[in-house]
Parts: sequence; C-alpha cells; structure tokens
Amino acid sequence: MIKSMTGYGGAKGETEGFRITIELKSVNNRYLDTAVRLPRGFIFVEDAVKTAVGRHISRGKVDVFITVDSSAAEDTEIRINEPLLQNYLKVFDFLAETYGMPNDAGVMSVCRLPDVLTVEKKEADRQSLEQGLLAILEEALAEFDAMRLREGGKLRDDVLVRIVELGRLTGIVEAEAPRTLTDYRVRLAQKMQEVLGGAGVDESRILAEAAIYADRVAVDEETVRLRSHLSQLEGMINGDSPAGRKIDFLIQELNREANTIGSKCQSSGIAYVVVDMKSEIEKIREQIQNVE
Repeated sequence: MIKSMTGYGGAKGETEGFRITIELKSVNNRYLDTAVRLPRGFIFVEDAVKTAVGRHISRGKVDVFITVDSSAAEDTEIRINEPLLQNYLKVFDFLAETYGMPNDAGVMSVCRLPDVLTVEKKEADRQSLEQGLLAILEEALAEFDAMRLREGGKLRDDVLVRIVELGRLTGIVEAEAPRTLTDYRVRLAQKMQEVLGGAGVDESRILAEAAIYADRVAVDEETVRLRSHLSQLEGMINGDSPAGRKIDFLIQELNREANTIGSKCQSSGIAYVVVDMKSEIEKIREQIQNVE
C-alpha cells in the first residue's frame, strides 16, 4: 500500500551508558532531504543515520532529532594512583617511627591527598554506541512507517473513489460522442435543405461532410487512453512500491486527454463532463502531492 510522505515516529533506549531519545518527522518534498540534529561528540553517526532513514523513505523532507544523556555513575571511572599512594604511606610510616608521631591516616584522609584519586570519563566504544543508537532509530522508524502507512491508506481510499468517478465520466463521454455526430448530421441536412430550398438534398454530400466532422471530433483514442491511465493509476495506488513520481506523470496525461476531449467536442453536455473530469483529476493531484 502507498505511504504518505507525512509522518512522525519516536523511541527511547539506553546503550553504552547513554540514554538516547530519537524523534523524526517528515513532510512532502520532491526528493529525499534528511537533516540530522546530533549533540557534540556524536557527529560520527550522522551518515549511518541518514542511510538507515533512506532505507525506509525514498522522498520527503525528514528531520531527525537525537538527544543523548549520560548517567554520571556509568559514564565515569575512578582510578587509584597506587604507586603514589604507596609513597604517601611510606612517608607516614617514616614520620611515625622517626618522630614518634601517631600514624592516624584514615581512608578519607588518604583519598583527599593530591592526585591519589582521579575521576575519568569513560571512552565509549564508538562501534557499539553506533549499533545501539541505530537499533533505537529502527524502533522510531517502525513507528514512523506505521503512521505513514495509515495516512497512505486514507489517501488511497480517496483516490480510488475518484478513479471510479472518472471511469463513470469517461463512460458518459463514450455514450454522448456518437449522439453528437448524429445531431450534427441532422443539423447539416436541415441547413442544406434551407439553402437549396425545394431542391433535393444530396445524401452523399451529407455523409461526406459528416465523415470529415466525425474524424475531427472523434475521441475514441482519448477515451481508450483515459481508461488505460486510470487502470495504471489504480494499480500503482494499490501497489507496495513508492510510485509518487509515476503517478505525477499519469495525472499530467489524464489532464492532457481531458483537455483534448474538451477541445474536440462541441457538445455542451460533454463540455460539462470535461469540467467535472478536470475537477476530479485536480483533487487526485492534490492528494498525490503527499504520496511517497
């Protein structure tokens, strides 16, 4: 089923001691344009994020927002400078033995000594961090796709109704066109009778003129192409592959055939039908603007 280019998705998770929140939204656009907002220190995942997004959507303007928080307990490591600590303890023992001073150094006192303890931020493994972040992104993309699929279903239902209506209008044109030719032949015979007065009307002349007129106003080819385009459009709407650009082309062709029918037929009845046709085609075009 077709998907809308408009969608939203989000997910949260933890990886390598980081709490990650990902949100993405999209609107219609002629081509795929992905913008990724990342905190400093995480720019290295930008290309991987864009690649992942590109596997889910082929066109549209997509904004991806990624926020990262770290837990101090998990994000830091306390190191003991054991050689320095041993030297401090030796000095304490020396002072106690040499000068008779009490060696009452406690743990808290030792920890306050310069450079005995150092607090260091853990260096996260980039590959593992990227893999974890992309896993969370896939969850957000799944929600994103589900919303686009729901919206696409609504677009599909509306377009299918209009395809049926265009088929009905095409049937009216197919039925009305021969009557237009018959009416022309009657009007032509009456006109020639008026011009010639009491003289007989040359039936062969009427047939010849009618044949020329019929060739000029025939819309058989246009209605056949209209039905072909409508059949293709229905297939694309019901298909699973992105077809927005192909549908854009078909809509142009539908408009072309409707305009040709309108210019060929002089019947007011067909003219009204063509107006309705173009109205339905325009409504389809508006809906398809948002189809991937």
